[in-house]
Amino acid sequence: MDFAQLIAFRRELHRNPEPAFLEIGTAARVERSIKGLPVRVLTGKAAQDLSLVVNFPSPETLDAWATRATDSGVPEERARYFREHGTALVVDLVGTRPGPRWGLRVDIDALPMRESADPAHFPVANGFASTNGAMHACGHDAHATIGVGLLHRLSDRDFGGSLRILFQPAEEGVRGARTMIDAGVADEIDRMLAVHMAGDMAVGGIVGSFTGGMATRKLKIDFMGKASHAAGAPEAGRNALLAASMSALGVMGLPRFSTAETRLNVGTLVAGDAVNIVPSSAVMTCEARATDDEVVDQLVDRVRSVVEGASLTQGVQANVAVMGQSATVAPDDEMIDRIVEVATAHDDVTEVIRTQAFAGSDDANLLIRHVQQRGGVGAYLMVGAGSPGPHHSENFDVAEESIPIGIDILESLIRRADG
Repeated sequence: MDFAQLIAFRRELHRNPEPAFLEIGTAARVERSIKGLPVRVLTGKAAQDLSLVVNFPSPETLDAWATRATDSGVPEERARYFREHGTALVVDLVGTRPGPRWGLRVDIDALPMRESADPAHFPVANGFASTNGAMHACGHDAHATIGVGLLHRLSDRDFGGSLRILFQPAEEGVRGARTMIDAGVADEIDRMLAVHMAGDMAVGGIVGSFTGGMATRKLKIDFMGKASHAAGAPEAGRNALLAASMSALGVMGLPRFSTAETRLNVGTLVAGDAVNIVPSSAVMTCEARATDDEVVDQLVDRVRSVVEGASLTQGVQANVAVMGQSATVAPDDEMIDRIVEVATAHDDVTEVIRTQAFAGSDDANLLIRHVQQRGGVGAYLMVGAGSPGPHHSENFDVAEESIPIGIDILESLIRRADG
């Protein structure tokens, strides 16, 4: 793929963004873009295990996004396939010489937010802005393009070892990586990388790896009570809304830890049927984050205790389920050294920072940690993208000349790694 083809592909993805687990058209476009390459493509259950996903999109939602995909030009048969079997793709490319097995995570989902309609916004000015209520406001369209471009670059197979690219759904909400780990696709990887566009860094900037970050757990809590007439028989009811409200206050009142930075947030609470009915059900979502993996587990245990106690006072039942999760990341010096060496030698790279602390959460960290725990190494590469707006804002965008730089660095890493 030359530069014009890369940019055309990126813009097609940007014009047709899809939220978590609904990346039906995106998956089909990735599949189409690598047709004819000497690769093996895994999809469906071979690429991800969806059996434990909490709050998976409803059939009606899946149907609606499958229809949008076909309306945007995706063949109906491929839209139906990814709607029914999941949207992850795992693509293997084997070199002609022995060597390590590389893994690269590129996420493909978008955010459920509207893109700026300002005529000065680059995608609007150039006719590829999204109008479907979702937006690539974190650069995942560029990440997917880097993955596709890298496969084309290495299609001569003139490298040692092999490359496995994980086109991962549902990074937003940190839900997708676990489904791919559960399918076993990261078990045999020796060197695990993730790549991310850094919108607040100028084009030409490279960071060898994120470090730290926040481990997180995203929780969905269902409260099951009993309805009754609020005036005629209030004593017969079991108020799920009160249990949820008490839980929300209790969660926000939990003590912080002296050994780590922590965050707690109650995001949503939906309950009740009518003003004169004791609420029989409530659903609350909340999250816990910490710069220490053990601390976030302790926070979740305390959330469970709060919910149990509040539910007991109201005589209701409650179920706490983990919707999404990620870990902190501790990259390996060996990998960082390789990235810094390659980046420093690149003509278009103007700044190289060895590591940078990560303030957010990303489930690529789970993949890196999984590989490390099995004896491999990993790192999380950042590529300066010069966005005019911050990540997750309506005017986020990536400078498209940053995409080949990311491909160049990854290609050089893999071609030089015969040993």
